[in-house]
Amino acid sequence: MQLRILSAEDVRRALPMAAAIEVMRRAFGQLSASRADMPLRTRLTTDQGVLLLMPAFLRDSRELAVKAVSIWGDNPGKGLPAVIALATVFDPDTGQPKAIVNGEALTALRTGAGGGLATDLLARPDARIVTVFGSGVQARAQLEAACVVRQISTVRIVGRTPSSVEAFAQEIAGWPDAPQVELPTSRPAAVEGADIIIAATTSEKPVFDGNHLSPGTHITGVGSYAPHMQEVDPVTVKKAKIVVDSLQACLAEAGDLLIALEKNIISKVDIHGELGSIVNGQIPGRESPEEITFFKSVGVAVQDASAASAIVREAEAQGLGTLVHL
Repeated sequence: MQLRILSAEDVRRALPMAAAIEVMRRAFGQLSASRADMPLRTRLTTDQGVLLLMPAFLRDSRELAVKAVSIWGDNPGKGLPAVIALATVFDPDTGQPKAIVNGEALTALRTGAGGGLATDLLARPDARIVTVFGSGVQARAQLEAACVVRQISTVRIVGRTPSSVEAFAQEIAGWPDAPQVELPTSRPAAVEGADIIIAATTSEKPVFDGNHLSPGTHITGVGSYAPHMQEVDPVTVKKAKIVVDSLQACLAEAGDLLIALEKNIISKVDIHGELGSIVNGQIPGRESPEEITFFKSVGVAVQDASAASAIVREAEAQGLGTLVHL
């Protein structure tokens, strides 16, 4: 058996963000058209951490993969990352494994690209000002994707760790056609007048007050992934047209929505629909310049399977990675 091993650098070389956004367009379209087989992620709790398994098969594009994610909270004290992931890509015709892909880089890329697709479909065409809550890997990926689909002129960064925020700002300054970076003195100042707001934190409490939103704002929320986590407050959820990556997954895991549902702030009928349904033309995206839109993503396995398969195809074409025989 021959396997191709693809590093984080291989992932980035094989699938640039603009191409990844188009891969997500295809993946979400198949998911919402019931052309993908994707069970909810399996969660195995051990005495030290949690192991997540995320398999998916996309029927039309014939892409098959499974991602495994381990979350071990004590690892940083041992000099190890708290979250470790890898994806295995299979040949759908034979079941043979073809490649193992670095899962951390894959997750950042596909989640960023999903947010970029949502921004393309839901943000105002003239959106220029982005506020980013968070300064980690996912904040970077989400901002990169927003810059692909909109002509961003200004980025406001809000984070808990000043050194991380400063490093993020310096990194942005080195990007091609870099937007101007601002460090707001308050959260209301960060939100007011923003065209796009990105929430990419591990906070369990809302990171901004929806009362400060301007008409026409688009919000992407990707940080909360469990029922008790709530990055985006009920005021925002109540005001916004809500679009989700997967209705089934969000109703099981998205605390931003579940808490609002439990408190009867919204009902299930207030969820506009899935992103893939907009891709497929089944429901509208943005319908007015004043409309507030909210894309909630918990991350789904079709994103991993589609992105990892695209990475492997390009890696084969470019000769990327390391071939090993098992």
